[in-house]
Amino acid sequence: MFENVQPLIAEHESLQQELADPALHGDPVRSKRVNRRYAELSRIVAAHASWRQASDDLAAARELADLDDAIKAEIPGLETEVEESGERLRRLLVPRDPNDARDVIMEIKMGEGGEESALFAGDLLRMYLRYAESKGWRTEIIEQTSTDLGGVKDVELAIKGTGPSPEDGVWAHLKYEGGVHRVQRVPVTETQGRIHTSAAGVLVFPEVDAPDEIQIDPNELRIDVFHSQGAGGQSVNTTDSAVRITHLPTGIVVQSQNERSQLQNRANAMRVLQARLLARQQEEADAAAAASRKSQIRTVDRSERIRTYNFPENRIADHRTGYKAYNLDQVLGGALDPVIQSCVDLDEQEKLANLAG
Repeated sequence: MFENVQPLIAEHESLQQELADPALHGDPVRSKRVNRRYAELSRIVAAHASWRQASDDLAAARELADLDDAIKAEIPGLETEVEESGERLRRLLVPRDPNDARDVIMEIKMGEGGEESALFAGDLLRMYLRYAESKGWRTEIIEQTSTDLGGVKDVELAIKGTGPSPEDGVWAHLKYEGGVHRVQRVPVTETQGRIHTSAAGVLVFPEVDAPDEIQIDPNELRIDVFHSQGAGGQSVNTTDSAVRITHLPTGIVVQSQNERSQLQNRANAMRVLQARLLARQQEEADAAAAASRKSQIRTVDRSERIRTYNFPENRIADHRTGYKAYNLDQVLGGALDPVIQSCVDLDEQEKLANLAG
């Protein structure tokens, strides 16, 4: 049982030797990848050691059971320990998404519902900022376009984690957030107290580890500069500091105008472009990844909702997992863990079922 763990233990030992090499730390990108893999394998090695120890203890107890009633009485507890430690190890051996430890670029866009949708997009932005804060993650607004009433037309947000462990990675948690989020509430613009339904869209991309991870031919880019714009379309400054980059082969368009420096805006736009190209590259290379990302969002339409936020009932409901709770105020305050965990559990169950099949 668990014979496939042995190559992983050998790889873990090899990585341990590699981490002791001072030359590794002179290459930040390679060091980051080695540390990620080592952290992932360390959990498997520790779980395997626990299972082996529990199995050995059970075998010894069974051998001595006829000689000592006290030892015989320990057997049911040891059997449970072997079963539980084996299940933990089985779950760790489920193939992980290779991007789990990566940081992410998140985009939130208003959809159907006009100004109410923009206000809800702003609520989602604050929810993710507070969730990131609760995790100790760092956040950076790359690009944001607001409305006159304080809503958000669209925003691009970078979220960075704090450690190499894949299960604690930003992508491992937030990859499930891509899709259409629906809100039901009385809008601030409603004068007759009627409940309206509107929607906002969320896209999540794993961020590249280094600029050279995704090769981009400068000749395949069209770069335009223009005056940055604020809410309502007014010009923020009189210099051509805003940057729009079009990747000609794919038609992907990104822009940045938050910074006063054209150079900084160009760098921010390139980060977003690289993240989108990485997602596209992986979709083309991996059918499973393609299915995952296609489930995120195609149009910001209420019919493609993944989650509903019902304010009158203080209810949050995830339509993929069946999760439902009546603590919407807490969720919008950043208490997203139970909602996300329902997605993690469903994903894990499907993977285990595929392995068993």
